[in-house]
Amino acid sequence: MVDKIVKETTDAIVAAIQGADNVISALRTAIKNQFVGTVKDIGDISTATLDEVSAIAAGAIKGAHQVGTSILDVAGGTVNAAVHSVSEIGGNVIAAAQKATVGVIQGASAIGADLGSTAVAAVEGAIKAAGEIGADTAEAASSAVQGAVKAANQIGSEAGSAVKKALLSAASLPKDVVEKAIKGSSK
Repeated sequence: MVDKIVKETTDAIVAAIQGADNVISALRTAIKNQFVGTVKDIGDISTATLDEVSAIAAGAIKGAHQVGTSILDVAGGTVNAAVHSVSEIGGNVIAAAQKATVGVIQGASAIGADLGSTAVAAVEGAIKAAGEIGADTAEAASSAVQGAVKAANQIGSEAGSAVKKALLSAASLPKDVVEKAIKGSSK
């Protein structure tokens, strides 16, 4: 099922952003449509459904790569769109931030993108989305950082180290929250 969702999302993203004037807006709409369609297929918004967020995010990165769109823009936009979509259907937006970030890192790894800068962009997307919907931005940041580190560590220790280093050195991220989240992800 997950492979099918990744493929469907990749295809939908390619179709949506080819020739679009506003790529991020087209991306957000395509991701939202993919997520809402997946929820309707499954029937409710549960933990299992949130796992689908990772697959959709990975597919979005792969689709963007196919058409030559900036992976960093797409990483942040994907996490942002996932959080907004989950918020609109009453789901756990903090968990969605983490699951989407995991998918973004997995997708970036699959295409050979820089995982550190991709992780930073994904966490920035989570923070921005949380602020836009009135959720706790520090909690969203922490959850996204933990997702990025978890996904990178699953790829390998070198990937995990690169992601941690990038997150800790990013001026755009709250350093205290990042440090605490990284410590929490190693437990």
